[in-house]
Amino acid sequence: MIIYLHGFCSAPASIKATALRARMTERGLAERFWCEQLPVSPRAAIALAEQAIRRSRAAGRQPAVVGSSLGGYYATWLAERHGLRAVLVNPAVVAPLSLERYLGPQANLYTGERFTFEHSHIDETRALEVPRITRPQRYWLLAETGDEVLDYRHAVEKYAGARHTVLDGGNHGFSRWSDYLDAVITFAGVDTEATR
Repeated sequence: MIIYLHGFCSAPASIKATALRARMTERGLAERFWCEQLPVSPRAAIALAEQAIRRSRAAGRQPAVVGSSLGGYYATWLAERHGLRAVLVNPAVVAPLSLERYLGPQANLYTGERFTFEHSHIDETRALEVPRITRPQRYWLLAETGDEVLDYRHAVEKYAGARHTVLDGGNHGFSRWSDYLDAVITFAGVDTEATR
């Protein structure tokens, strides 16, 4: 089961989530893809993802997390807490600092929903900080050097020892995502996961 965690102000309708869902559907794996709208509150977003993790395991399926940007930050915390494989796509590494510029009124890029990003959300994000990853073999970092939002070098340092795919150019949306869909599905173990 792939649990996909979108980024800040994003949604299940994002390009990456849509592309991965479509590829898994083509391969007959639609029921093994989960992506829901994450709440603005990091604490609530983690709680929602943990419900999906529990349901997946209850169904005899080992979950893996795929996270983009802020979703990559969440995915790291979940991978450490629950012993999961994680694919991180241009992940936020210093999320509490990166998000301070977004304090105040915001609108979701896909849904148009308006919300206020507050200091309490920054505090909740800080509580999810993973100082150092364990078992780097669980992680795969996908980053593009042309990311205009986050410095890819922070992610390279944070995920030292993990599998790295760092591509020249590109952007924060990870422009070559479609080239890696099958490899992501394989890394997540969806092809071989046990089912009851």
